[in-house]
Amino acid sequence: MDGIAWAASAMSAAQTRLEIAAQNLANGSTDGFRRSVARGWLRAGGVSVQGVADGEQGALRRTGRALDRAIVGEGAFVLRTAGGATIRTRSGAFTRDRFGALRDDLGRRLVNTALARGSYVRAGFLESSNVDAAGEMVNVLEAERSFEAAQKILSAIDQSSQRAGSKMSDFK
Repeated sequence: MDGIAWAASAMSAAQTRLEIAAQNLANGSTDGFRRSVARGWLRAGGVSVQGVADGEQGALRRTGRALDRAIVGEGAFVLRTAGGATIRTRSGAFTRDRFGALRDDLGRRLVNTALARGSYVRAGFLESSNVDAAGEMVNVLEAERSFEAAQKILSAIDQSSQRAGSKMSDFK
């Protein structure tokens, strides 16, 4: 693999890190949101980065609303969308519809609570996001600096190639 491809893979990895941090920041106040952590690998094809879910639970906060729910431990609320699909979420802010079913703010109906052994549900609480905004801002800055460094390397390789090409034309 040549230097240009390596620098390009490093730029792509930095962009992925930036996107992960930006997504975390955007959801920093979303109840039940679990941040993603950037995990990187060095492979023959260059650098690659992927977001991996952080399993750390967010803090529980008392809301005083009887229908709010927070899962303590591992698990998820299983909701059914209007289209019939089921989704899993940790956000437990519910209201009752006119038929008595619990629904979230998007109108999805609670159909089940899937809990791991030892986990339980607390009524009157919501789970906050586990995002550390200051830490994510540091991640944004680090990703931007990584991108800039890879961009400078790419530019230096390009300039060296141009110089080498112009010197080769002197011998023709």
